[in-house]
Amino acid sequence: MEPRVYNFSPGPAVLPLKVLEEAQRNLVSLPGIGISPLEISHRSAWFEGVLAETEAHLRRLLAVPDNYRVLFLQGGSRLQFYMVPLNLLSGSTRSAEYIVTGTWGKTALQEAVRQGQVRVVYDGKATNFDRLPKPGELKLDPQAAYVHFTSNETIQGVQFAAEPEVGDVPLVCDASSDFLCRPLPIERYGLIYACAQKNAGPAGVTIVVVRDDLLERVPDGLPTMLDYRTYVKEKLMPNTPPVFAIYIVMLVTRWLLEDVGGLDKMLQRNRQKAKLLYDEVDAAPEVYRGHAQPSDRSLMNVTFRLPDDETQARFLSGAQACGLAELKGHRSVGGIRASIYNAMPLEGVELLAGFMREFAQQKR
Repeated sequence: MEPRVYNFSPGPAVLPLKVLEEAQRNLVSLPGIGISPLEISHRSAWFEGVLAETEAHLRRLLAVPDNYRVLFLQGGSRLQFYMVPLNLLSGSTRSAEYIVTGTWGKTALQEAVRQGQVRVVYDGKATNFDRLPKPGELKLDPQAAYVHFTSNETIQGVQFAAEPEVGDVPLVCDASSDFLCRPLPIERYGLIYACAQKNAGPAGVTIVVVRDDLLERVPDGLPTMLDYRTYVKEKLMPNTPPVFAIYIVMLVTRWLLEDVGGLDKMLQRNRQKAKLLYDEVDAAPEVYRGHAQPSDRSLMNVTFRLPDDETQARFLSGAQACGLAELKGHRSVGGIRASIYNAMPLEGVELLAGFMREFAQQKR
């Protein structure tokens, strides 16, 4: 077997080794069943158990109240950019408020304007999305249909440490790249969505947690598969769901509960890992220039630049030789991006921090 490298990809991203090993053991034949999880029917008793366990894990990890539904959809966050306004804004006389703090918030906005009135209450473009809105910058309409924000911008590496204050307006969050990285006060949200391939599982499944009163606002006449109520009515299976992807989410959430000890412990790990890398960025400002302002730095995606393209190429080549893979920044902004999601082992981050230290010393 080819030795594993440390995979710093922003997604599809690193998964817990324990999860991969269990999936490998069961891939050809599930114990007591004799069928692969890639082959088994979504109507089987086994998959009904997987669905129930995955939902129970998510409810336990996030302390999801009874008046919220947990849905498993497809189409990634990009489909949610359209489904959220379709369900919560179309036909309404109210406006939706969008907080734009990076590439994904901007993309979500572009879909929302197709469905109704939309107002941008913050746009970080002027500073190249290197910070989040400060207290007092958001002037919200108390009658808005909802307020949308992106909790963590994967490309720019900025992350909300706490939810924006929105009063009684429903808060909608794209949590794709920091879902399950920390505890959340779910009762402050109307709807949260997250594609799994960043932090919760493989590509192919998108998790939506939505409050019952928002489902009551959904207008009739929407396309069946784009109506959140369809998934509630059909008990999550209006069509064939991504069976294998949900199975992996079950294993990941089981790992979070049994091996990590819950999201409080996960947050401690994530803070420790992020600090190791940001300390190296701050220790060598002549070599590393962080993109995000320190107060708004992401725990999930550490972004920085080097002095020039030649130095960056040597950094990436040297890192690859050390078994540190997928560190190149997004094509739209360049630089370096180290994605250190839940499953990235501390050892991988320590190795990267050590490489950064040695590289900076060589440049001095």
